[in-house]
Amino acid sequence: MPCKKVILTALALALGLGATAQEVLTLDTCRARALRANSGLKRSEMKREETDALQKVALWQMLPKVSANGGYMWMQKSVNLLSEDNKERIGRMGDEVVADLGTAVHREFDDVPVVGNTIATRLDNMLASSNLGPHLNDVGNEIVQGLETDTRNMGVAAVTLTQPVYMGGKLLAAYRTARLLDELSGMQYDKEREALLVSVDEAYWQVVSVQHKKELAERYAALLDTLENNVQLAVEAEMATRGDLAKVRVKQNEAQMNLTKATNGLALAKMLLAQRCGMPLDADYDVNYSDFGDAMHDGGRDGAVDLDSVCARRGEMRMLRVSDSIAREGVRMAASTLKPNIVLTGGYLMSNPNVFDGFSNTWGGTWMAGVAVNVPLVHVGGIYAVKAAKAKRREIEYQTEEARELIELQVNKVRYELELAYKKKAQAESLVAQAEENLRLADESFKAGMCSSSDLMMAQTAWLQAQTELVDADIEIAMGKVYLKQATGEEL
Repeated sequence: MPCKKVILTALALALGLGATAQEVLTLDTCRARALRANSGLKRSEMKREETDALQKVALWQMLPKVSANGGYMWMQKSVNLLSEDNKERIGRMGDEVVADLGTAVHREFDDVPVVGNTIATRLDNMLASSNLGPHLNDVGNEIVQGLETDTRNMGVAAVTLTQPVYMGGKLLAAYRTARLLDELSGMQYDKEREALLVSVDEAYWQVVSVQHKKELAERYAALLDTLENNVQLAVEAEMATRGDLAKVRVKQNEAQMNLTKATNGLALAKMLLAQRCGMPLDADYDVNYSDFGDAMHDGGRDGAVDLDSVCARRGEMRMLRVSDSIAREGVRMAASTLKPNIVLTGGYLMSNPNVFDGFSNTWGGTWMAGVAVNVPLVHVGGIYAVKAAKAKRREIEYQTEEARELIELQVNKVRYELELAYKKKAQAESLVAQAEENLRLADESFKAGMCSSSDLMMAQTAWLQAQTELVDADIEIAMGKVYLKQATGEEL
């Protein structure tokens, strides 16, 4: 016996520790876990980083760009500035000059009597002794060599600065579009966050609902167990028939089946909530709903709703307004293709061979500056692009009008459903009070032998139905408040 007591004590402690270790989740805890674990929100965060970077890219498109370029090329032959005939003529220009001078001297002095021939001969001798021809030949060869270009190995390097001055407005429109896209990605993130929170709330309240219904099923089964025991005693005392006992046992089987369904439903509901919170599907936890009924009273009911304020807060309307602004910038970008473009350029250019020093094999360079202007003359495609952009903007305007009508319809529908849920709760509370009183009276009458077991079972079934309707009404109010906040654009 002592050993048995020790074992039972150990089992009780183990079960107690397991119950203590079970995590209890609140709605806020579930929301926080879902926000941390949801991969869709992480993708939206990456999208926000992407659009933020694209905004900076668009900004830098308007600022100066500095680039360095270089190149090398080998050629089999060098570039020749002189033909082979010109090289030969320049190389022997001294001989040609001396010959031409001799011919001119003889032409002038050969006709002079007596001394003409002598003078011409002496001048020929002077030209021959002066070495004028060889000297001029040397000069010609130096010129030919100086015009030789060793361009078989060519290198070029340049540092260039480019500054857009006027691009028809496309750069500013691109920057504004990128900034609006960044804003739009932030709104998309908020929208996905809101949808995630709503889905977590739905799963959380589903667990609460099924948990309540499971407890009701357990209480109902316990009532039937007590009734079955009492009817069994009555049968033994010949105060009830076996038919009465059979009816109770049929109800017992139905109650056990409903309890099994509620248990399985609770397990599935917990799996869904665990999945949305980023927890393992087999996580062992419980939900805290101790103040479940207190949060569902009329004090949380909302009053009249200003549609203009709702549209100003709703994410869809804000996204449509940003989309309209993006479409407006799209019109400007399309129109920029019909406008002139002006770009300033400047930089430093170097080459080897040095083209600025007679093609010498050294590096040489020069500063440069310029302006480029492009003026579209015939651009029919640009005209149609502007028309398409304007049509896109009108399309967004129509979407905005339609969205406003749908939002008004949604808000009214959610407010009506919430109001109906409050009425259902009031009716359910009244039914629960009546059912509990009826069950109490039926139980007392049954114990006094004044009513049958069937009457008591009917009272128990009515009590279960009333309690179930009250739970359903509470869940509808809880989710109705969430849906109303979502419909009116309030923060969840």
